[in-house]
Amino acid sequence: MLKVSENFTVGLLAPDKKSRLSSCQGHGHKLCVRFNSARTSKISDIQYCVDLVKKYDYENYLGTLLLPKNAQRAAFALRAFNVELAQVQDAVSENKIGLMRMQFWRDTVAKIIQGFPPQAPVATELAGACNYYKLSRRWLERMLESRAAQIDKDFFKSMKTIEEYAEHVNSSLYYLLLECLGIKNVHADHAASHLGKAQGIVTAIRATPFHASKRRVYLPIDILSKYRVSHEDIIRGNSSQHVKDAVFDIASIAHQHLEKARSLKSSLPPESNLVFLNASICDHYLKSLQKVDFNVFDGKLQHKNALLAYHMYANKLRKKF
Repeated sequence: MLKVSENFTVGLLAPDKKSRLSSCQGHGHKLCVRFNSARTSKISDIQYCVDLVKKYDYENYLGTLLLPKNAQRAAFALRAFNVELAQVQDAVSENKIGLMRMQFWRDTVAKIIQGFPPQAPVATELAGACNYYKLSRRWLERMLESRAAQIDKDFFKSMKTIEEYAEHVNSSLYYLLLECLGIKNVHADHAASHLGKAQGIVTAIRATPFHASKRRVYLPIDILSKYRVSHEDIIRGNSSQHVKDAVFDIASIAHQHLEKARSLKSSLPPESNLVFLNASICDHYLKSLQKVDFNVFDGKLQHKNALLAYHMYANKLRKKF
């Protein structure tokens, strides 16, 4: 049975005084923070993050369990941070409230950088991960700012803008996970960039029925316009050939990014494939979408992949993704 490691690594729960730096040096890219070891020894903080990811991001929860034990706790902290940011837009009824919540997370990250993280489970665990692995500040801030910028928008202007958003949010998270495994490699970063874009595009397609129910459309306008598909067509759940053709184009770009990431496999350092195991999520959805002739509103697409954990574990054993 898979079990989450309670420690980032041996010795982290009692860092020496020299490691407790009160601030980042200059404008360096690495986070150096104070770390309240008494708080991090509380299993409730760890479990809170694990439960949050399990409830709202189950597929990536499964992938995180397949990471090396000494990186799981940090990975769950990062995943929990991402869940918190992702929930803001859907959890509020007014953009103003959403922007206020994003400001809270800006302040939280700033306090982590200054060495005084708020006494809250995700903040405490994130601070611990940043402290031990010296995670790059710019990736956390890029995730946060990109999510915040999207709060008052209910569309993506073009395929390029959705790719940029996916790079800033999803790829940044992959870069941080690679750092947790001590991987610094240009090919791994390249794979992370493409996989992040694939995941972001697939997420936009998968969530189309949900967003349509809230009168939001996150499929890129330029491709919808190319096939003369209006926002109202998507909101009404239109499954005409024009809509299917537009979805096919968007899915094809996601598939290209996925295949590009996989094509780099032979150049990747050992263990980096573990960070990319959730490529199976994108792969399964794109194949399922093809089976229903790219009808994004087909109910079959809402079924969970019961074999996902098996596929990811098999890929782990085969050292592939």
